Amino acid sequence: MRCDVVAVGTELLLGQIVDTNSSWLGEQLAAAGIDSCLQVKVGDNQSRIVAALRQVLRDADAVIVCGGLGPTHDDITREAIAEVMGTTLELDDVIADRIARMFASRNRKMSENNLRQAMVPVGAGVIEQVRGTAPGLICPVGDKVVYAVPGVPYELHEMFERAILPDLLARSGEPRRIASRVLRTWGESESGLNERLQPIIDELDRVGNPTLAFLASGWEGIKVRLTARGADESSVAALLDDWVERVRAVVPEVVFGYDGDTMESVVLDLLRARGLTIGVAESVTGGLVAGRLTATPGSSDVVRGGVVAYANEVKFGVLGVPRGPVISEDTARAMALGVCETVGASVGLALTGVAGPAEQEGATVGTLCLAVAMPDRAASSTTVMLPGDRQTMRELAVISALNYLRQLLLCP
Repeated sequence: MRCDVVAVGTELLLGQIVDTNSSWLGEQLAAAGIDSCLQVKVGDNQSRIVAALRQVLRDADAVIVCGGLGPTHDDITREAIAEVMGTTLELDDVIADRIARMFASRNRKMSENNLRQAMVPVGAGVIEQVRGTAPGLICPVGDKVVYAVPGVPYELHEMFERAILPDLLARSGEPRRIASRVLRTWGESESGLNERLQPIIDELDRVGNPTLAFLASGWEGIKVRLTARGADESSVAALLDDWVERVRAVVPEVVFGYDGDTMESVVLDLLRARGLTIGVAESVTGGLVAGRLTATPGSSDVVRGGVVAYANEVKFGVLGVPRGPVISEDTARAMALGVCETVGASVGLALTGVAGPAEQEGATVGTLCLAVAMPDRAASSTTVMLPGDRQTMRELAVISALNYLRQLLLCP
């Protein structure tokens, strides 16, 4: 089964809106073991939408069209799909009544153009709308199918999970039990992971089940996703457990968690298990580390507080850093010790560096100095070089710092 994606909207071509729907659909299809080989963007022009659908349907078994189902004159996805089906549109009274009742319940007058959303190609099935006004469509085209969903992401997500994915799996005739496991990694590039895992990838290509994919996720790390299918949940789980362990055994030092784990949740669990608390001193990241930690539910029993020592005088006056150059491991260690004393934490994590746009104190953009102060142990420090623009460097600094702390917490 191959299912491709067509995103409709001139605003996508103009760059006014980023097409997150196609990337989300691609991820979901891959996780379900459904091939997806092409994603197309097309403007609000009926002839071009028709041409795009016909082109994609030449190779794909199914197409998901997102966008163009609203009430305005440029919402013409229905008309285009009807033309591809070789049929016409008709008013669905049930949908029209539902839209009218929705407006009435909100004490709002319904303009007549909202009834465009109740027009359905003859022969198409309807995906009931539960979060908005425009329903989705399941449209047979010969032995193939076109799914149409609104462009509003939360409406699209709900319709895909409730109606489209089950229909795709039923049409594919594949085993109905599909599951994924994700290994969360940091400390190795995507290309480096690929090279180290190549023997496993080659073997998986031969056996065909499960499949392996990489997903670079910025300051969430690089995800290695294994997706397996089978006749029942137990067989799928056993297959995934086996291959997850085989992958982890090749790159154990970079795997920090699984599935829903985050670097901050793992670090907090390690601190909690040892009865430790943490304080964070941040210069270059301006509070991003503390924000990530405190966004985790239950972090209040571990996180004591933080100091955003962005100005040098705050480093000197609040954290007790000796006067002098501040882009250094010496400064980072002093910051880590200082924040322990300031907030009463047993562990201090400190970051100082250069995010740009220009170098500071002779240190190049991307320089990050990290330090960790722990009970009964001399403060540890390291310097790393991070790529990217200002925001990217700051985000990568967060996960790099938390990972450095994680590694130290794992040391005996």
